[in-house]
Amino acid sequence: MKTTAITPALGVEVGGDVDLENPEVVGRLTEALKWRGVLLFRGLNLDDEGQLAFSRKLGQLVQPVPGQEIFTVSLDPAKSPSAEYLKGTFSWHIDDTTNDVPAKATVLSCRHVAAVGGGTEFANTYAAYENLSEAERKRYDGLRIVHSFEAAQRTVYPDPSDEQVARWRQLPTHETSLVWERRDGRRSLVIGATADHIVGMEPDESRALIDELQAWATQERFCYAHDWEIGDLVVWDNTGMLHRALPYDPSSERLMRRITIVGDEAWQ
Repeated sequence: MKTTAITPALGVEVGGDVDLENPEVVGRLTEALKWRGVLLFRGLNLDDEGQLAFSRKLGQLVQPVPGQEIFTVSLDPAKSPSAEYLKGTFSWHIDDTTNDVPAKATVLSCRHVAAVGGGTEFANTYAAYENLSEAERKRYDGLRIVHSFEAAQRTVYPDPSDEQVARWRQLPTHETSLVWERRDGRRSLVIGATADHIVGMEPDESRALIDELQAWATQERFCYAHDWEIGDLVVWDNTGMLHRALPYDPSSERLMRRITIVGDEAWQ
């Protein structure tokens, strides 16, 4: 197995002989994911069973629907019942910010590409936090942030109907530290489209701070944009990788298959 850094701030491209039956190899991949945030396997060409077997090496699998561990990502309602909701993935986000425990990682494979666009961009909020000044870290360390499904959907529908808002608000909000500390002491910024407001701040001040932090974390030096090819597989650490789909025609054939790994550390 060979590993090559993708950018200075994040990512490892994995090539060569990847023997997932070898515990040492799985350990190396897990450690690389922990510290580099994104693993890229080009042209792996896994089918559903292969992707499921690969993912189980990384941990227990989430079942978004009882009995279903693999999920179709498509903007075509005929292919994905969540097509409308998936429009929100064009905004920077971290998955599971409204849950007590975030997913450990996401495993995404490419089955069909868009003719134009449709890449996936990642931003490392661990690196973003580590590059803040000491004064800025002190400013943010004690703050609490509330995440909501409504905040994410408003990035897609800025003027929603009363019915839409009522539906969004049926889902619970979640409060956590703005700066999340992993059990090994490494810290990340818990921001993105679901970031609703900072606890105790006036709305305008809260929004300005969230926008400021997101602009900082998504600078080019903390980012990597992956241009998909059929057969690619990408794994990312969900606790500190902002990500978003880059624009593409909703009528395109772009189709991905996604698996989520159960997390084991709660947001504080």
